[in-house]
Amino acid sequence: MRQLIISAPAGKDGIIVLTGRDFKYLRQVLRVKPGDMINVRLPDGSLENATVASSDDTGKKIILQICAASSGKSITRGVQADALESSGAETGTEFCLFQLVPKPQKFELIVRQATECGIRYIVPVAGEYSEKSSLSALGNSRQERILRIIREARQQSGSPVLTEVTETMTLAAAVEFWRKFCAGDSEKSAGFILTERSQPSGVLTGRINSQPEISKACIVCGCEGGISPEEFDFLKNQALFTPVHFAVNILRCETAALYGIAAVQTAILERIGFRSEATFN
Repeated sequence: MRQLIISAPAGKDGIIVLTGRDFKYLRQVLRVKPGDMINVRLPDGSLENATVASSDDTGKKIILQICAASSGKSITRGVQADALESSGAETGTEFCLFQLVPKPQKFELIVRQATECGIRYIVPVAGEYSEKSSLSALGNSRQERILRIIREARQQSGSPVLTEVTETMTLAAAVEFWRKFCAGDSEKSAGFILTERSQPSGVLTGRINSQPEISKACIVCGCEGGISPEEFDFLKNQALFTPVHFAVNILRCETAALYGIAAVQTAILERIGFRSEATFN
């Protein structure tokens, strides 16, 4: 676990009392004990080091103590919320994913992966090829499960981004959502339609390099049947989205979403001069 997401702020003395699921997770899954150190993500987005002060199996609660020395300092393997504005640590770009609704299990996988990648908004879109049963499955009864998936993915990945899944929208409503999200910053926004069509298609790096700065980026991914010709034309005619075709094997929608997110993020990182420090033997 990279971080534990806390829903309530720490007390004035830096004390955090955990019960319920958090207690079970720390005690039964991670098997923490007094003296152990944990990275905690507080509601304001700050990342702090905390010590397990005590563990009460009878009362089923764990008490954490924020370490005073960690306040305001960099945390190993973590990003402070205010560091998101710094391109040295992140792209400085907020990402949206418009996902035409696939089958529930595939959508949940997409949510998990997109959360780990730091997507700000995941917008389920009622696509022409989306099955009615899949659309109805995204009702209120599944929202708690989606929230749990997001929380687990953020804790595992250490993402400082507060990922949200919006209500299911029509494609027209999703485009309007994108316009409002980019309001006042439209010249720094870029949208991409992932398409299996090889023509017409834009060059991803060329599109990104044509702008001095990209503060908001959106990726549109189809469901099992892809994006219909009418949906494709609608998005393209909005002059907000560039069609992008990857010359690779045919990808499942859950693979395409992750592939597309990674490609766009990598292109933006390269645009701002970021180079991976990974090495290979």
